[in-house]
Order: sequence, then structure tokens, then C-alpha cells
Amino acid sequence: MAKQEEILRHLVENQMLTLEQASEFKKKANADKKSIEEILANKKIISLEDLTKLKAGLYNLPYENLREKDIDENAINIIPGEVAENYKIICFLKEGRKIKVGVTDPDNFKAIEAVDFLAKGNGLEVEYFFISKDSFQEAVKKYKSISEELSSALESKASKEGELMTVDAKDKIDLEEITKSAPVAKIVSVIIRHAVEGDASDIHIEPLYSESRVRYRIDGILHTSLVLPRNVHNAIVARVKVMANLKIDETRIPQDGRIRLIINEREIDFRVSIMPLIGSEKVVMRILDTTKGAPALPDLGFQGRQLKTVENNLKKTEGLLLVTGPTGSGKSTTLFSMLDILNKEGVNISTLEDPVEYQIKGINQSQVKPEIGYTFSSGLRSFLRQDPDVIMVGEIRDEETAELAIHAALTGHVVLSTLHTNSAVGAIPRMIDMRIEPFLLGSTMHTIVAQRLARKICPHCKEEFEIPNDILEEIKAEISNVGEEYVSQVIKNFNPKKLIFHHGKGCPRCGNSGYSGRVSVVEVLDINKKLKRLILGGNHDLTIEQVKNTQEFITIKQDGILKVLQGITTIEEILRVMKD
Repeated sequence: MAKQEEILRHLVENQMLTLEQASEFKKKANADKKSIEEILANKKIISLEDLTKLKAGLYNLPYENLREKDIDENAINIIPGEVAENYKIICFLKEGRKIKVGVTDPDNFKAIEAVDFLAKGNGLEVEYFFISKDSFQEAVKKYKSISEELSSALESKASKEGELMTVDAKDKIDLEEITKSAPVAKIVSVIIRHAVEGDASDIHIEPLYSESRVRYRIDGILHTSLVLPRNVHNAIVARVKVMANLKIDETRIPQDGRIRLIINEREIDFRVSIMPLIGSEKVVMRILDTTKGAPALPDLGFQGRQLKTVENNLKKTEGLLLVTGPTGSGKSTTLFSMLDILNKEGVNISTLEDPVEYQIKGINQSQVKPEIGYTFSSGLRSFLRQDPDVIMVGEIRDEETAELAIHAALTGHVVLSTLHTNSAVGAIPRMIDMRIEPFLLGSTMHTIVAQRLARKICPHCKEEFEIPNDILEEIKAEISNVGEEYVSQVIKNFNPKKLIFHHGKGCPRCGNSGYSGRVSVVEVLDINKKLKRLILGGNHDLTIEQVKNTQEFITIKQDGILKVLQGITTIEEILRVMKD
């Protein structure tokens, strides 16, 4: 605890925290039974690496960032992988008889004893370094690749079953025995762990003619990660079914389930979908990290006018706010960022979701179950009897849900929901198609957000590059439409005569893709008085020109171009997103 106090004192002395904030964080850490480091990281007061560097000074240890190091195989294998995982220690350099070892917790004396014992037995001298948990997780991946980890499990399974097996014989295998098989459990465990460590959002395990393919969706793009022998596919599917509490002998109909696992000290949920195909089944697992809180709107990519409009309209005590976009465009994450802003002691917030993806303290979250009649519309009707201030409906899918959402917004509630349209203005005719009267729309709706997700340039291999002249002219035209004055407010040191563009050349950290992470590209439509008059006057299929006559409106494409000029993403990525 003394070290925690020293951390706070150092931050106060360096004017990174006020005394009031330090006292507040200390109380919060005690109340939530969390460390000061966790509180500071969640509040984004200081980065994890800077915090580790600070703690290294308090422990009188040198600091090292292993994310920036290429670790030699001979060095890393001095400490066995099981010992490294257990004690969160790692050897990252060997020079003669000297070894350098990273530790994540210098107070763990058992870890130090274990290393000293290994070093003494091999005649080595040890120098200890303080490393972050992220640094350790990055370095520990060097022990084995996914294919190397699975090779022994596949060899074990092959020796048990024999290399050759007919289709009939495969079908007769006792599924209960398969799912208890250690090699199969290891295969599934490695597939899941590598997906989580690689920041994948989905895992696809699909049968091909002569093999079983494992693909990870990373930053919105599917990548083939592993190809397994076809004879292990049914066993893997059966193992996933057991983990998700599904019927392993039912192969004719789709099944959905959930798995909750603790991986690298993080609680991870997996939404499992099993789909019958010709002769076999396909598994898709959506990865939901429950330890991640809702990010702030600026962290998602909201900036300038869009951010100001959303923040102002979230202060309203009634009305409807819609987030639109195709599947996988980050609508749910944006909604939860907004709910996090509204989440206060005196506000009763209820949500209807399918499924519950983020769990937020202080919010009443409920998952719909259509198979028993608990749908968005029936749940929303019940929620209105729960004395809510704010209601979040996962998606407006039908006329009844749309009508109830409008009714709730009319009767003094804040209602947030999503809708599948390609643009913000497209939400208006879509709601009217659901038989919502224009005068009701004009009276209740106050904000429509449309968004896409674009991949961010990898910061580790980012470099300047030139773009073709025709695209450059197109960008200049869009800047002119937005207005150089506003562009200068959003982009520091903006020079219209010298536009600078970046891309990622590719490096090991981003899998040589040049991209790492994603950012929202958004447009925000403020349903102000001028726009309400157009809607009430029967003008439902609005054009961008008509919208711009009512407000300073920035389209998704223009917002994307601003992010290109800021060096956040590339013009190729924005054009790809706009095409989608």
C-alpha cells in the first residue's frame, strides 16, 4: 500500500493529479477493492508503460519495454514457459553468463527465488528489470507459435485414433469421449487464447473438403490463422458445444450459447453460434471482453462539431437518439459510451439487448429471448412500468418496437437505439416506412448518428507517402466543402498548400498489415427546428444540400478525410469503408 501512496504523491508533485483527485481515487480504490494502478489506467491519467516506469523507480529497478524488443529464442527458453506463465517473469536477453529477466511484480518473492534457483543451477548471473503486464503478454507469445503449440496435440490425437479414418468411422466416435480428450481440449484452448491475445473480434472454425480452417477477424478483416486436419473438425465442434452447454448430439439445427473464460487475468465472454452445413457444422465465436469499460466518445473518434452536437443533445431529458450503420460498424459501443455519460446516481437506466455485450455498473441490463416471447417490443412495454429515465433498445427491427420507442420518447423518457441504414438522413424515411407519422418524428427525434469503422495506421511502422493526383484533388474539394477554418480547428498546424499523408509500411506488431486498431468515422445529424419543419412539411427523402441549409453538417466521407489528414487512417481505408 505504501507504494500506492508514493505513486499518488509523485503524480501530485508532477501536477498530473490534484490533491482532491488523489484523495478521490484512493477512496474509489478502497471501495471497489481495486489497485490505484487500475483506477489510474481506467481514468487514462497515465499510460501503463509510464506507470510501470514510475514504479520501477520506486523499486530501484531499471525499466524495460519488451514490446519494442526482438527476443532471442535461446534467451527466452532459459525460463520454461510454464514457470514464466505462473510467475509472470521472462528472460529477454542472454550475454555470456549474464541474463536479463523482466518481472511484473517485484513483491512476488517466489518468482525471484524461482529465477535465482534456475540461474544458480546453470551458473548464470541475473539482472532484474521491471516490465508491464502488457509487455509480458507480448513477450510470452515468443515461446511458441499457434501451429507449434498445436502440433503435439495433433500428434497425440493421431496416435490415439490412427492416421487413417473413414467417414463412417468418424461418425461412430463417442462424442462424450471426444470432448474429454486432452488433445482436443488443448486445440480449442490454444485457438481461443491466440484469438484473445491477437485482439480478434471473432473466431471462425469452418469445415472445408479436406481440412478444417480457423480464421480470426482482426480490425474488421478475416485472416486465416490455422489449417487443421479435417478429421479433428467434428471433435473441435463437439468440444465447443460442451463448453457452451449446447446439445452435442444435435447437428441438424443452429444452436447459440455463451462461454465465459478467464484468459491472462481478463474475464472474456464468447457468444457462440453453431450452424449446420452440408456434412458438418461451422462455429463462429464473438469475443466480448467484459473487463473493458465503455470508451469515451473522443476515444472512439468523435471530434469537433459531431462531438459537441452529441454532448449537447445528451443533456436533454427526453427524446430519441438513433445510431445507424451496417452490422459490425460499432453502433453498440457508441451507445454504451453515451450511456456511460448518462450513468449518474439519480438516473434510472434500463437496457434491452441481444446479447448483453458490455456490463456497466449502475445500469439495469436485460437480454431479450425471442424463443419464449421476450422480444424488444414486449420488453420495452414492460420497461415503461419500471419508472425509467433512460431506455436503451438494442435495435429497432419492426413497426411495434418503433412505435413503442417513439411513445416512450413522447412521454418524457430519453430513448437510445440503433437502426440499419447507410446514412444519418436515411433513418428518417426508414422510420416513416415503419408507419411512424412525420409529426411524431419531428416531435421526438433529436439526434441521428451514422458511423463506420476504419482501420488505424499502425503507430510503429507509420511513415509519410504520396497519393495519386486525382485523389488529392478530390480531397481538396472536400476540404473546401467543409471549410478550411473548421479544418484548422480540428487539425493542428494545418497547411492547405502542403497536405501530408501517412500509411503503415508493415511490421511484426501489426502482422505486416500496416494497420492496428480501429476508429469510428461518423456523421451526426442534429434534428433542429429548421430540420423539423422540413420533416413536418412532408420532405422525408432529404438531400445533403437540404441538410446543410439547416446546419453545419459533415458527412462520413468528410470526417474520414479529416482523420486521414490527422494521420489516423489512410485514404485507401476510407474509400474501402465508404464502398462498404
